[in-house]
Amino acid sequence: MVALIEKYRSFLSLTDKTPIISLQEGNTPLIPAPRLSEMVGARVFLKFEGANPTGSFKDRGMTMAVSKAVEEGARAVMCASTGNTSAAAAAYAARAGIDCIVLIPEGKVAMGKLAQVAVTGAKVVAVNGNFDQALDMVRYLTDRYPIALVNSINPYRMEGQMTGAFEVVDELGFAPTWQAMPVGNAGNITAYWMGYRAYHKAGKNQTLPRMIGFQAAGAAPLVLGHTVPHPDTIATAIRIGNPARGDQALEAARDSGGAIDSVTDEEILAAYRLLTSKEGVFCEPASASSVAGILKRCKTQPFDKNDTVVCILTGHGLKDPQTAIDMTSQLPVLEPEGETLAKHLGLTP
Repeated sequence: MVALIEKYRSFLSLTDKTPIISLQEGNTPLIPAPRLSEMVGARVFLKFEGANPTGSFKDRGMTMAVSKAVEEGARAVMCASTGNTSAAAAAYAARAGIDCIVLIPEGKVAMGKLAQVAVTGAKVVAVNGNFDQALDMVRYLTDRYPIALVNSINPYRMEGQMTGAFEVVDELGFAPTWQAMPVGNAGNITAYWMGYRAYHKAGKNQTLPRMIGFQAAGAAPLVLGHTVPHPDTIATAIRIGNPARGDQALEAARDSGGAIDSVTDEEILAAYRLLTSKEGVFCEPASASSVAGILKRCKTQPFDKNDTVVCILTGHGLKDPQTAIDMTSQLPVLEPEGETLAKHLGLTP
């Protein structure tokens, strides 16, 4: 199989000396969502990035970032993370045979994500602070030591992540009318907008989508217009109060005719449950903010029935199993008798 960045080589900063560090990422499904389409009054598709090797969209950027880090002679990579970046960085560093150092906000990372990092042998340090403080520490060390920073401020990460836009156009045959996505550190919305514009310039898509990004209400600095010093949301992947690419995300929304908005934790969890119960797609809570956003938006700003809306689901539901467990009532325990089960289920002959 052709590696993702090899497939889109002509759009990326690869050289003849770049080693391709790949886990066969990308080529994730674009899933039609018929029930959600009925609810919002437009054709809705779900770009399920949870199908990537480490279970999130971060693999797209990390294959590029680690490949270039190795080309440039790095013997270690480092990141701050709320979970998904650390899992991808650890996996691709392991694949490359180099060290990985991860800083996480203490007590703020879902266990499914931390487990992925722990088994790789990466050096994991918990910081008594938030993501933004951890990223400041990463910047400090990578400026002074021969370690490659692989957070989304790394430009190669953006190049890798924009391949998601290429795949959407390749699958649909055109660019969607609207693209909805979660916004945390704001790298992904920035990268997708880069991708759509690059493909448009190459004549691959005749139109450009309107980009609509959604932050959690408790971590919505781009909506509020100021840094949130103590971000708080059930959606751990977007629990970020000072996005590194915030200005670029706002530009993407403005230049495309879209917007950045916020959704509450209640709206996120309602969309999270709806996706599994109505569409059969299990994503992590932060991913569901894109769906929560279009459900909120259509109430005041209806979509046209001919619109195509693509929601980016950034991570797999198993990244944060505790949220699903907490939302599930205690399982009944029955005696192993057929009639007992039939009675419990309310079955009639």
